[in-house]
Amino acid sequence: MGRAFEYRRAAKEKRWDKMSKLFPKLGKAITMAAKEGGTDPDMNATLRTAIKNAKAQNMPKDNIEAAIKRANAKDADDYTEIVYEGKGPHGVLVIVECATDNPGRTVANVKSYFNKAGGGVVPNGSLEYMFNRKAVFEFEKTEEMDFEMMELELIDAGLEEIEPSEDMVYVYGDYTAFGSLSEALEAMEIDVKKSNLQRIPTSPTEFSEEQYVDIEKMLDKIEDDDDIQQVFTNIA
Repeated sequence: MGRAFEYRRAAKEKRWDKMSKLFPKLGKAITMAAKEGGTDPDMNATLRTAIKNAKAQNMPKDNIEAAIKRANAKDADDYTEIVYEGKGPHGVLVIVECATDNPGRTVANVKSYFNKAGGGVVPNGSLEYMFNRKAVFEFEKTEEMDFEMMELELIDAGLEEIEPSEDMVYVYGDYTAFGSLSEALEAMEIDVKKSNLQRIPTSPTEFSEEQYVDIEKMLDKIEDDDDIQQVFTNIA
């Protein structure tokens, strides 16, 4: 799981590096979390996570504070979270997570991205069984870390797997264990750099370099949309 996840993460970050809309997407996540659970990060675990993820992408403090304040604004947008599933070029499977104030606009845009790439949106639930939804946490690896002890301390919180790499450590659990794992890592005073819910393919598929170029073009267009928060594929 670890190597495949790192590949997808690297590919995604490469695409996001080209995007001028990363901060607005992170800000939207912060605003939504604050509106849902309150503007105090100490009392709102989801907001704490959104802020940490924003800081990991070097989002300025002023932007973070402005995103929190927007949650209490009288004219604050009400966002609807929607998931779309589709098949793209060369049969690649794609799940798109959106947060939108205009679902009609969003579905029209998402359909157009798939259609223009020679694919199409499929009924929700069609691809759900092809992905496992996991809580994923990422933090820096240190020489002092005892992974056997860490596993023992986290297993009751819903740990499924610990994957150390050269510099980082990835912790995986079922998506329902996101909150308990987050709290357990905080109690262990581990500085989590990034954490979110990932959809990991059950049967990752290899694509040729030429095929990937076609797939990447479609993914770039999808992820450049303001309403798109996360995109997952079955790329190996």
